[in-house]
Amino acid sequence: MNSRFKKIVLDATKAKELVETEKIQDLWSGYGVIMRYALIGSNLESVVVKHIRLPQKSTHPRGWNTDISHQRKVKSYEVEMAWYRNWSRFCDENCYVPQCFAMDFYDNETLIVLEDLAYVGFGELKRTVTFSEIKVCVKWLANFHATYMNKSPDELWENGTYWHLETRPDELKALDDLPLKKAAKKIDQKLRDSSFQTFVHGDAKLANFCFGKSGKRVAAVDFQYVGAGCGMKDLAYFIGSCLREDECEKLESELLDYYFDVLKYALKEKNKVIDFCALEKDWRSLFPVAWTDFHRFLKGWSPGHWKINSYSERLARQVVESL
Repeated sequence: MNSRFKKIVLDATKAKELVETEKIQDLWSGYGVIMRYALIGSNLESVVVKHIRLPQKSTHPRGWNTDISHQRKVKSYEVEMAWYRNWSRFCDENCYVPQCFAMDFYDNETLIVLEDLAYVGFGELKRTVTFSEIKVCVKWLANFHATYMNKSPDELWENGTYWHLETRPDELKALDDLPLKKAAKKIDQKLRDSSFQTFVHGDAKLANFCFGKSGKRVAAVDFQYVGAGCGMKDLAYFIGSCLREDECEKLESELLDYYFDVLKYALKEKNKVIDFCALEKDWRSLFPVAWTDFHRFLKGWSPGHWKINSYSERLARQVVESL
């Protein structure tokens, strides 16, 4: 960490010294690192620092080293800074996100200093989850969507999620499923045309949720692709990130019912005036569309991916035929 950034962290946390304790992870395609630092002389025990360094040449793990890919990542970090600067404070305990203590951009490097979720009780990362733990994440999503219902995504993505069609022309070009390829724009437009728009997290996979020890509370991280959208995009993507093919089909209905139960209550608690029956009818019809939208991206991006299964193929065929 350069001296400028070090001073920013020290000033923001009122610490006398920083001690590097752990590399949490490298950022995608060699764009930086997320580190944990212990703090000496501060009321805080530690912080998590997201340090973005734009590379001269990125190394994408699946070979997508294009200028479009680079520009998308650059904007994603600008969006994440805007999220913490303007929007994250509206999240409450029901959709907990880390507090941001400081940010800076200097000499092609970006610094984001965040609350250490492990320090405030969200220290559990899970590779597999129970059904009750899945519902905890679904509850987070429903509360998040209720919080930002009908908000204008100022300085965020106009179309949230990292896979949306406008920023993925290369993957669409590579897609060899011709009926799906032909329907891609209509699928994207159908999601955009929903009368009910909120903010979507945009990368709501299991790996971006941090659990409390009891498994009954959860917080979320990684807001590079937050922006406007139908909430079903988050829900479909999340379910697909943690359930096998047979489980998706078996549990889809129950998880949708639970999501809408929580969403109805959350909207009421947040005094959102909205025709909930119309919202639920619209979004339920868009769940398979949202699933197909991600499936379209995945088949172009990584044709051999484990998430490409008969359940997704069948759902996609039904959606394409209905357009």
